Amino acid sequence: MASLAIETVHQENHDLERNGHAEKAQWVLNAPEPPSLWQELTGSVRETVLPHARRFPTVKDKGSLSKTVISFLHAIFPIFCWCRNYKATNFKNDLLAGLTLASLCIPQSIGYATLAKLDPQYGLYTSVIPPLIYAVMGTSRDLAIGPVAVVSLLLSSMIPKLEDPEANPILYRNLVLTTTFFAGIFQAAFGLFRLGFLVDFLSHAAIVGFVAGAAIVIGLQQMKGLLGITHFTNKTDVISVMEAIWRAVHHSWNPHNFILGCSFLAFILITRFVGRRNRKLFWLPAIAPLISVVLSTLLVYLTRADKHGVMIIKHIKKGLNPSSVHQLQFNNPHIGEVAKIGLIVAVVALTEAIAVGRSFASIKGYHINGNQEMVAIGFMNILGSFTSCYVATGSFSRSAVNFSAGCETAMSNIVMAITVIISLELFTRLLYYTPIAILAAIILSALPGLVDLHEAYNIWKIDKLDFLACAGAFIGVLFASVEIGLLAAFQVTISFVKIIIISIRPGAEVLGRLPETDIFCDVDQYPMAAKNPQVLIVRVKSGLLCFANANFVKEKIMKLATEEEEGSKGKRTIQFVILDMSNLMNIDVSGITSLVELHKNLASSGMELAITNPTWQVIHKLRVANFVTKIGGRVFLTIGEAVDACLGAKMAAV
Repeated sequence: MASLAIETVHQENHDLERNGHAEKAQWVLNAPEPPSLWQELTGSVRETVLPHARRFPTVKDKGSLSKTVISFLHAIFPIFCWCRNYKATNFKNDLLAGLTLASLCIPQSIGYATLAKLDPQYGLYTSVIPPLIYAVMGTSRDLAIGPVAVVSLLLSSMIPKLEDPEANPILYRNLVLTTTFFAGIFQAAFGLFRLGFLVDFLSHAAIVGFVAGAAIVIGLQQMKGLLGITHFTNKTDVISVMEAIWRAVHHSWNPHNFILGCSFLAFILITRFVGRRNRKLFWLPAIAPLISVVLSTLLVYLTRADKHGVMIIKHIKKGLNPSSVHQLQFNNPHIGEVAKIGLIVAVVALTEAIAVGRSFASIKGYHINGNQEMVAIGFMNILGSFTSCYVATGSFSRSAVNFSAGCETAMSNIVMAITVIISLELFTRLLYYTPIAILAAIILSALPGLVDLHEAYNIWKIDKLDFLACAGAFIGVLFASVEIGLLAAFQVTISFVKIIIISIRPGAEVLGRLPETDIFCDVDQYPMAAKNPQVLIVRVKSGLLCFANANFVKEKIMKLATEEEEGSKGKRTIQFVILDMSNLMNIDVSGITSLVELHKNLASSGMELAITNPTWQVIHKLRVANFVTKIGGRVFLTIGEAVDACLGAKMAAV
């Protein structure tokens, strides 16, 4: 009698548990319909076109149109947010940072302009208007805006294929300005239409390789100024440059240029070493390039070294940025190529600026808006192209100086721009005798920071395919050309091949229960996880089950089931295969067809299929396709409930 009562209690508990599982299964099956394709498209467009709509109060909500306008201005012009709480102490720090920044910016800007094969003043122009625009529209407090080495190299390597800078320097300059305009248009469009993901196609590994290769190419290009070579190759690959250097060494180089440049290069590197050893002397490496320019210019002037073969800058045009609106070449026969170069430069410039901005933002603990950054950089380059500026972006070396100097806000960019304006008005005549070898030395001193061997080694340790992309970009830049290293098969194809391989051949893992828990984990990662001999639990490592991978996933699961059967020494032990769908974000018709075929194959082998935790879109499509009915309604909220229900059903059948 007592045993009958106990059996009755057990049966009642089992019935309650089964009813509870059934109720939870209905939670999954009876979920409301997910948003339709039209709703998703309209929502995406609304978020793209009016991303700040929810933040802007309506007239009805606030009773005032002015508040809506103010909110809109705060979103578009971040300067209105931080200037309200701006204090004298903030300005003191920004003033010091801006002046320190200008002392590095002025000689670097002149050097990068010569690297871009433009007259020196265009580098200074680029350090005036773009920083002012960015200070109003940008969200980074630390980013220092101006010309940079990699962008200057890109322009000087691609545009000469359209127009020779020596034969027709005016048309070459106009094409550079037109390229700047297109780069700004693309950058602003990326931000306005939320297309920032396009920048992410340049993987971090490929950028490391590309920048390292570009640094070496830039360094070799500086041999022209360092050796005083008058005729040099326009090619950028390392073999052509080395051949040009070898020919020049045997014929036309000047030792005075080499001695002068190497001496001040050593001085700059020594001050950098001292500054790193003593943080209080952070200003020393920052002003070392300016000191080098002043001392070398004075030395050449006093000794008349220019009469003995030392190459000098000579004339730098005085005055503020002249208008260049009428110099843009929209009717040029090469306009398509110019637009393509603008797109390439836009992506590279954005990648560098956003990476630098985010790195310093993470150190200081604030957030930068990636899309707003793209808009700010785009507009500053559009307006820059109207005012004789070429492509500007965030510089890592100058941003590091800005950060070390204690900048508080983007006001440091404004201080730097004003200092450059004063220099353009008052001091350009003093730079007449500045030796070109010093500009080469300043550029060379900035290159070691671009070759990140430590990061390349980390990439090798973490992911060999990523390292292949890194090495491919590096080799492409060195031995082919800058654009091949950036966009051709080495870097882009390897990155996409990696994505495709992961997408079409996703892994599948067998799950087991961790001891004394209801947690199910990969048995290879957690050897202590216990498998049930009667139930095979599989999770597909993919977010999408589609035409590209459906057949592979089906065969993978069947192979796992077959291997489990073979491991049981010929005895049929597996009764159920539970497919964990928690990773699966979506499924298409091919994916559903493969699941139907999987169900039939398992059934023919005496096994039944169950699914757990399907996402909203997935369960909706499975219901519409009548797949839930085909598998007998075996849909569960969790793996534990699926295991208990399957084993309970087997016991009930017995």
